Amino acid sequence: MENVLRPLIVFGGAIALALVVGWVMDRTLRRLDARHPETPMWELLRSGRWPLQAVVFVALLNAFSGETHLARDHQQTVDLWLGLILIGATAWLALRIVTAIVETAYSRYAGTAHDAARVRRVRTQLTLVRRLATAVVTVIAAAAMLLQFPAMEKLGASMLASAGVLGIVAGIAAQSTLGNLFAGLQIAFGDMVRIGDTVVVEGELGTVEEITVSYIVIRTWDERRITMPVSYFAGKPFENWSRNNAQMTGTVYLHLDHSAPIAEIRAKTEEIVRASDAWDGRAWSLLVTDTTPSTIEVRAMVTARTSDDIWTLRCEVREQLITWLHREHPYALPRVTTAQAAPEPTREPAPEPTRETRRADDRSNGSGKPGRAGIPDARKAP
Repeated sequence: MENVLRPLIVFGGAIALALVVGWVMDRTLRRLDARHPETPMWELLRSGRWPLQAVVFVALLNAFSGETHLARDHQQTVDLWLGLILIGATAWLALRIVTAIVETAYSRYAGTAHDAARVRRVRTQLTLVRRLATAVVTVIAAAAMLLQFPAMEKLGASMLASAGVLGIVAGIAAQSTLGNLFAGLQIAFGDMVRIGDTVVVEGELGTVEEITVSYIVIRTWDERRITMPVSYFAGKPFENWSRNNAQMTGTVYLHLDHSAPIAEIRAKTEEIVRASDAWDGRAWSLLVTDTTPSTIEVRAMVTARTSDDIWTLRCEVREQLITWLHREHPYALPRVTTAQAAPEPTREPAPEPTRETRRADDRSNGSGKPGRAGIPDARKAP
């Protein structure tokens, strides 16, 4: 009977205590969240209830497993597995706490900041900090699990004895990885590029969608995803259209005839720009920027709040100006001037030779018969 009660008491007590601890934590966090609705930290920490219960349950089993007398011959193996599970549950709980802290910090800053660029910068930095913390916790948990095996202790001692050689080999092998890691830190805290920035990379225009410690994902306008190594942004030039702010200036070029009414086109451009919702109200202009023997180059300059708005505004100005010119001033559109080819002069037919002309030809031929002048008759050749 005692052999049955002891395991029931240990397992039942561990489960009951774990449930009580989880219930108390959940109730406490609910009250804190109701008292402080301005911060999501307490609500996010509630997601750590299950890993906390797992930690409490496994810790109690690890402490009192010997009292059950269920596996006396395999107690070392049981303790080993309980230790591994406890390390994993602790790492799980630590990751939930880190995620809650990072998300709370971002929400607080985003709720009070008025500069969208700074909000994106903080978001990028906190995202990389969370990824680094996740990597560190995972590596520490994996190392702690490996150290639970006796064979790994000897391996660790031998590795420490040859640490110099292994360090050189690891440095050479992980050169690219370490380069991307430091480049990621440089990007995050050097404010080079942030999540949500509009960039041009290798001729592709897109928005930074994700930044990790090793690569950056860029979403193009046609919803393709371009994955670039982080070291690319630290070592090569690229365009960032929204680093300080998202405001943009765009241009529209038209090639028109020299007779185009510039003043009326300028007035129509102002009408189109002011009627567009994409215009931010900062500036607009229309100037003749170049001329050629056949056309003139007219440039319309407009401004907008974002890169998407500037693209929309440029298309509206271009389309409406061309439509208006085609309807109201078709002569202002470029034309190819051609001239009609001159007619080929007609040749009059040669007059019929008279009798006197034929006699003169015969005398100049040296015979009484017609022939070509100056050429003797071939039949009289010797």
